[in-house]
Amino acid sequence: MSSNETAGGPSDVTSAADFNEGATPFDAVTRAEAREIIARYPDGRARSALLPMLHLVQSIEGYVSPRGVEFCATMLGLTRAEVGAVVTFYTMYKRKPAGEFLVSVCTNTLCALLGGDEIYAALSERLGVAHNETTDDGSITLEHAECLAACDYAPVVMVNYEFFDQQTVASAAELVDELRAGRRPEPTRGAPLCTFRSVERQLAGFVRPDDDALHSGPAGEPTLVGVRLAAELGQAAPGYDPATPIPSVPPKNSARKKS
Repeated sequence: MSSNETAGGPSDVTSAADFNEGATPFDAVTRAEAREIIARYPDGRARSALLPMLHLVQSIEGYVSPRGVEFCATMLGLTRAEVGAVVTFYTMYKRKPAGEFLVSVCTNTLCALLGGDEIYAALSERLGVAHNETTDDGSITLEHAECLAACDYAPVVMVNYEFFDQQTVASAAELVDELRAGRRPEPTRGAPLCTFRSVERQLAGFVRPDDDALHSGPAGEPTLVGVRLAAELGQAAPGYDPATPIPSVPPKNSARKKS
């Protein structure tokens, strides 16, 4: 059994020499919050808390550091390799410190065709950074994203996961200039901007106390166009009966016949 595993499941990091007070940013308050996250899951399923715990780590350090990996592994009774496999799989977990604002430019098919590639190239040149790099002043980390799930508003840019829709090279350049000047432009939809570490804390499950933190307006016109068109054409998704049994094996006639 590795030094990061416990026979009885997750442990308190105070049992590990690497996590003595003063040796790590993960203090008693953070350990208590980690245990609060773990308590959201059924007994014996503590490892399911890993994703939000990684966001908690990022809210403190701005990325998932080796000691952040160790912290999660020790708290959850996992190996560092198990935690590292998750960190390297999901792009939302950063392996080097992120800036105050994470600027994500969608470069997937529709956004790319409508200007996403040009926007990304222009911002990269303007900021002097490439993918997953941070400006010298620590204000902005730039990344190209494969899809931001907002094709109806293409091309889109996100700042700390808040939408800035239907961008152009000029508007995106103005956006990053505002951010670097210390101002926080209003997103097209959703809540007002907060810092990267603040939004990571929200993703860990600790909601901001601000009255407008969860604000979101109604669906916009581009989103509703398809719904209205379907209604005009009498189109609808097929009904679904929750009682319909799910077969455990594929039907015989679905198997391919050997030639």
